[in-house]
Amino acid sequence: MLVTGAGKRLGREIALTLARAGWRVAVHHRHSRSEAEQTAADCSAAHPQGTPAMVCHADLSVEASVRDLVPAVVAEFGALDAVVNSASVFEHDSADTVDVASFQRHWMANTAAPVLLAQALHQHVVARGSQDSVVVNLLDQKLWNPNPDFFSYTLSKAALETANTLMAQAFSPYLRVVGVAPGLTLTSHMLSDEKFAELHRQSPLGRSSTPEDVAASVAFALSNRSITGTTLLVDGGQHLMRFERDFSHM
Repeated sequence: MLVTGAGKRLGREIALTLARAGWRVAVHHRHSRSEAEQTAADCSAAHPQGTPAMVCHADLSVEASVRDLVPAVVAEFGALDAVVNSASVFEHDSADTVDVASFQRHWMANTAAPVLLAQALHQHVVARGSQDSVVVNLLDQKLWNPNPDFFSYTLSKAALETANTLMAQAFSPYLRVVGVAPGLTLTSHMLSDEKFAELHRQSPLGRSSTPEDVAASVAFALSNRSITGTTLLVDGGQHLMRFERDFSHM
């Protein structure tokens, strides 16, 4: 199991949840090596058999670095059965400020890298002659509740959501492809604790997603052999509401 962006935040929670479920986890990072090493140590401790996790580095903005990632994990683990694409670039731009450089940063990390990793996993499992491998791509409830903030980010995630459908068709029966779309889950430097708590309550269920909710949904997508080519929205129903701005600008 490879989890990208697993050194901290949501990727870390996903990695720990999967380790507790018995997956041997490869913890990917770009800049957060010390955090990734801590996550790997915690995954090893959480694994029912104490199976050691590994740390792997890749710059998801560089194609060659992305293409080296699956072979590196296979060399360490002997085989690979699943990839969770949690790493993401999330930089603000708008329709008035977007430029090609912003498109490229978001496109490569958020769309191209997950597709290349799915491609590599598919080739690996076909060569092994195995089936029921899985790719889970983290998306965003705002695809079903769009607003023009974070313009490049939103387009990159919308392209990945479409890629889910295309890859589920192209890579079956060897590979399932599933999306998980959280709502507001973690705070950031753009929100105070009070504002985050207020926004988190703005959903039909009175709460949005927690890291534990999202990680549990990833685990469900990995284990349920009948799910492919669709997305699980894990957001307390926030996608049913109309938000004129991104949460960070409300």
